[in-house]
Formats: sequence, structure tokens, C-alpha cells
Amino acid sequence: MSSRHSLSLLLGVSLGFLIAVTHGVLADKTENSNTIPIDELRTFSEVFSQIKQDYVEDVDDKTLIEYAIKGMLSGLDPHSAYLPPDDYKELQVGTRGEFGGLGIEVNMEDGFVKVVSPIDDTPAQRAGMLAGDLIVRLDKTPVKGMTLNDAVKIMRGKPGEPILLTVVREGEDKPLKIKIVRDIIRVKSIKHRMLEKGYAYIRISQFQSRTTEDLRKAIHKLKAENKEALKGLVLDLRNNPGGVLTAAVGVSDTFIKEGLIVYTEGRVADARLKYSAKPHDMLTGAPIVVLVNAGSASASEIVAGALQDHKRAVIMGEKTFGKGSVQTIQAVNNDAAVKLTTARYFTPKGRSIQAEGIVPDIILDRIKIASIEKVNKDDLITEANLKGHLANPEDEPSKADKAGKAGDESDEEMMKAKDKAKDDKENFDYALNEALNLLKGISIIGVKH
Repeated sequence: MSSRHSLSLLLGVSLGFLIAVTHGVLADKTENSNTIPIDELRTFSEVFSQIKQDYVEDVDDKTLIEYAIKGMLSGLDPHSAYLPPDDYKELQVGTRGEFGGLGIEVNMEDGFVKVVSPIDDTPAQRAGMLAGDLIVRLDKTPVKGMTLNDAVKIMRGKPGEPILLTVVREGEDKPLKIKIVRDIIRVKSIKHRMLEKGYAYIRISQFQSRTTEDLRKAIHKLKAENKEALKGLVLDLRNNPGGVLTAAVGVSDTFIKEGLIVYTEGRVADARLKYSAKPHDMLTGAPIVVLVNAGSASASEIVAGALQDHKRAVIMGEKTFGKGSVQTIQAVNNDAAVKLTTARYFTPKGRSIQAEGIVPDIILDRIKIASIEKVNKDDLITEANLKGHLANPEDEPSKADKAGKAGDESDEEMMKAKDKAKDDKENFDYALNEALNLLKGISIIGVKH
């Protein structure tokens, strides 16, 4: 039996922007883990020797071993990965909520980079990038064949430097060309304002280590601005890709007075955790509407699931992304690290949302306001679309959608990208108005959640 210390539980969806929280020990290996697979190691040794001897170019041993480690982890699921020293440093930089880049949460699917969600107030969002976009080319370099780490490195870069993304988007006949100028990305976790007298709005863009504290400060400010108790709150988790587990627990605990918030189950003892609420509700029972969409993932789904199971809030919007797994970061030799999926998390009522997502109490279809045209739900990217995703323990494994194919390119697609961004903004406003109307209705009839 052995112990591995200083592990970090992660609930984000992208390598470039994940946020870690140190939590305990991963231990208790099973008996089978001590068995050495002699035949398989012999095969590995033969392949290694063949590459060293016959490959067209000389490759050093360190590089080959690193490639082997990367392949071993990437073959497990979309969220397990080997982090070389530079990538590990970038991840640690991301914990401070400030980094250079474009401002998109990404993952890899069928050899292409897929956008989970654009981050609020970033170059990518302003340029019209949308959740579900498939990036097939970075400047003149095809993405096919790259690792996610390699693609993220290219998209990062110095502030002020432009990059041209070739993007395949469902519903578009041709790939879009979207030019984005890199900038320093400062992720502000909490935004808040009064919608009108008595009704407040709070948006959480990411779950960072300071999110719970910032949320509670925001509620105090909103109460002071309103000069009396709030009648209702819209909690906006749309396009929130996740973040720190303890932040999701803290946000949920802000509104839930008792009972389980979330629990995790894994193969080892320290991957089996339970988090429960403390006896305090900052809104003293005032109704809450939580807005979610297909870009709401991981920690966002923990909050939505907990509030839904406790009947503390009405969940409104689209079915969420469906990432119900926990990743652990373990530092290894040479300042590198391993990110490994170690557990699944479950809502208070025992629901696993892995590859399933949270189904809203009230579903709002994504629409194009000008034509009242509904978007095909199959066009939205979710955890179930990711190649090699973990199966929901209650269901059969889902199949990934086929990757889009790039066709001819044209400059006029830039206008289409801007139109899409406008439609996305209109959908945000529409959903927010619906949430406010629902809060008013609940307040009028006096229903408690």
C-alpha cells in the first residue's frame, strides 16, 4: 500500500483554464495493481526498440517515454492527461484567474478542438465564438493531429497578437474565418446587479477559490442596494464550464440550510467524499431561478443538481453539458504532473449526470429571435459527444457525434459569425426575462422553494 500526497480535485472541462484545489490523499491500491503485466511490457519494449532503430529520424529516449505516457492517459477519457512542466505551470497560472489567450474553454474531439464555452468579456466572446464550435485550423496550421496541449499553446501567446481561427459551425454551409486578437484574460467570477426593485441577478462565470466569498459579498451589496430583503434571485450559470469543487459546494451551501450537497464515488477511499450544508440560507427562503445551458458544466451542474434536488430553486434553460467526473492532479518528477479521472460525483438524490446532464424544470429552447427558428438540439456539444467519455453508470455508453468536415472558406462568413453572436445575446436576454417573470409569479402566489 502506498500514498500519494497533495492531490487536487478538478471539475473544469478545459486543459487551458482548469482551476485546482488541494485536497487529501489518493491511496489504497488494489491487489491487481501490484501485478506486473510481463507480456505487455515485453511488447512495449519491442516497439520502443523498433522505433529507436528504424524510425526515419532519431528520437531521444525521454521524448519517446513522454509520448507513451501521454498516450496512456489520453486513451482513458477526454479529461485525463499528462501535463509536461510548461503545461503544469500554465494550469497553476490559471488558478489566479488571469492568463494570456483568447478566452475560450476547449476540449478535444476526434482530433479537432471543440469549444465548450466562451468566457465572458474576452476576445473570443466578442469575436462571436459559440459553444459547440469546431476549430479545424489555427492560422494556416491544421488542428488535426495536434494534441490539446499543442493547440492551447498556439492559441495562447502574447497579448496584441492576432490569430485566425477556421471554425466549422453546425447550420453553416461553409467554415467561418474568425480573427481574434489575443489579450490578457482576467476572469471575473461574479457579476451582479438589480433587475428591478426586489429582484436581483448574479452571474457566476467560473468557480474559483474566491467565488463563494465573492458571492456572499455580492448578496450583501444587493440587499443594501434594495434596502430590504430580496424577493427573488436569478442565478446565471450559462456557459459556466466549472472550476473548483469546494466553490461549487460553497455556492450551494449559501442557499441550502441542511442535507447533502454532493458526494463522489471512486475506487479508492479518498475519492469517496460527502459534502453537506450548514444551517444558513442568505436569502432566507426567497425564490431562486437558476439559468443553465449546454455550456453549463461540472461545478455548475453540481450547484444546479443540488438546488434542484432540494427543491430550493427552479432550474430553467437547456439541458446541461453532462460532465460528472472528478479529476485529480498529481505532481510527478521533473515538475510535470498527471491529471487523472478518479471519481464520479452524484447529486443529493444519487443522480449521476455523467454524459446525461441536468434536465431543467422549465426548458427554454434556443431560438433565433428574428425568425423564431428553433436550433436542433443535436447541434449542441455536450460531454456525451466527447470521444471516450465515461459512461453514466445507469446507462449504456453514448456514441460521439462525427466530427465536422471543413469545406471552402470565404471572408463573408465573418458577418455570419457576428450574426450568431447577436442571436446568442438575444437568447440570453430572452431567458433572463423569462426567469424574472417566473420569480414575479412565484412571489405573487407565495410559493416557497
